[in-house]
Parts: sequence; C-alpha cells; structure tokens
Amino acid sequence: MTGLGVARPSRPDTSGRGGRRFGTSRFRFLLLAAVLAWSVHLRAGEGALDAIKKAGLLKVAVPQDFPPFGSIGTDLKPIGYDIDTAQLIADSLGVGLELVPVTSTNRVPYLTTGKADLIISSLGKNPDREKVIDFSSAYAPFYSGVFGPVDAVLGAPADLVGKTVAVTRGSVEDLELAKMIPAGVDVRRFEDNSSTISAYLTGQSQFVATGNIVAATINEHDPAKELEPKFMIKDSPCYVGLNKNQPELLAAVNSAIAQAKRDGRLEAIAKKWLRISLPPGL
Repeated sequence: MTGLGVARPSRPDTSGRGGRRFGTSRFRFLLLAAVLAWSVHLRAGEGALDAIKKAGLLKVAVPQDFPPFGSIGTDLKPIGYDIDTAQLIADSLGVGLELVPVTSTNRVPYLTTGKADLIISSLGKNPDREKVIDFSSAYAPFYSGVFGPVDAVLGAPADLVGKTVAVTRGSVEDLELAKMIPAGVDVRRFEDNSSTISAYLTGQSQFVATGNIVAATINEHDPAKELEPKFMIKDSPCYVGLNKNQPELLAAVNSAIAQAKRDGRLEAIAKKWLRISLPPGL
C-alpha cells in the first residue's frame, strides 16, 4: 500500500548512534549515583566506624576563625583546642586525621552530606540540632561565669556581697547574674565587652562576669592579670557532632573522650588553650 503514501512506522535506532549511547550514559550515571549513595550510607550507618578504620582516615570538621578553639597558626597550619581534640580522637581510633575547615553555618551540612565524619567545632547542643545530628559527651567547657584573681576567695554569688563586679550591660552574663546575686553586690555595668574587660584590668572592679573564652584570651595576652573562674553563671559545653544512627562510632568517640579525661590529656589541652582546668562534672 505504499503507493497510497501511507507511512511505515519508524523503527527504534539500534545502530549505537542514538538510543543505545544515551542509554549507556544514563546507566553509567545511575550506577555512579548508586555507588556514591552506598558509600555515604556506609559512612552514615552502623558501618561508619568500620568504614573509617578501613579508609585509615578520620575526616573532622574544625573551625579556622574562632581562637582558641581553632585558628591558623604562624606556620599556616590549623591550631587550637578543637584541632588537638580531633587528633586525640583520631589517635584513639588508630587512624590518620584530615582536618576539614568549616564555618558555624556550614559545619552541620558538611557532616550530613558526608564531607566530614565528625564535627569538632565548639558545637553546642540544642533541641533543634538534636533533631538532625547526635552528640557525644562534652569535651570542652564553654560557659559564662564570674572570674577574678587567682588568690581571691570566691565560690558562690553570695560571696560577692561587698565586692565589685564588672559586666557588659544587657549581656547574657548581666541578665543571668542579676537573678543570682543578693543585695549588697556592687555591679558595675559597661556598654561593651572591651570596656568591661578594661575595667577589670585597670582595677575599677575586683571581679568580672564574662565568658571563659574571653577570660582565656586575657590570660594569654596579660598573664600578670590572670583570671581564674570563681563560679559559673550559665553552662553550654562543647560536644562532638555525629550523624544519626552511628552507635559504634558514637561509643568509640565517647570512649576516647572519657579516657582522655581520666589520663589527663584533655586537662592538658584545656590548660594549654584556655589556661583553666576542666570544670568538675564536664
């Protein structure tokens, strides 16, 4: 019936120039995607610890602009409390360490997308984060408190009666301290952190309410005015972050932290970078 101009149905191209080539490329793409997804699954699931040991490498997300937890040293290498802690855990696992620089905004995404096995980046715990990732036991103190000279005797808010304490107006320290202290404490409020610290360093106040990181910075730059923690105002320690459903890796990290607390290695890190001892109960 070709004379009537009826078109014959076309056949699929099986020459390799069209459909087969597209199908092969698509197959390779799907295969690669499956391999990548499986590798992430292995790192994120119960086999995460085995995968790390098999690779011989622990990838840890660390800060690079938040001293003394993490910064770049004069030799252009990362240094800080978190870097030393990352090395401590890698040593405990018997593997090498790869440091992955992160910021406060991308550290959790780096973990959940498989770019890092752990977050050790002055990470605090809160309900929203706990919905996304898991946390180890605490490894570093991060808190607000009242600080003063090493030889000053002060152990509780009531001990501030008759004494002066500098604090930044409207800060967390100011608001929380006001709830704790009795009448008779001379609270001297300043408009910014620099003025608050200056008040203590110049003798305008006997004590200062601030964060332990600020106190550590003062101790590093002015050892003659060394600050010692007297009592805590608000506690928010640092934890190692892990992906959900990694029980073996979580147990191994917690074991490494616990051992480092027992044998004094974590205490040494705290004194090196924060110039204070680990608080009781950390």
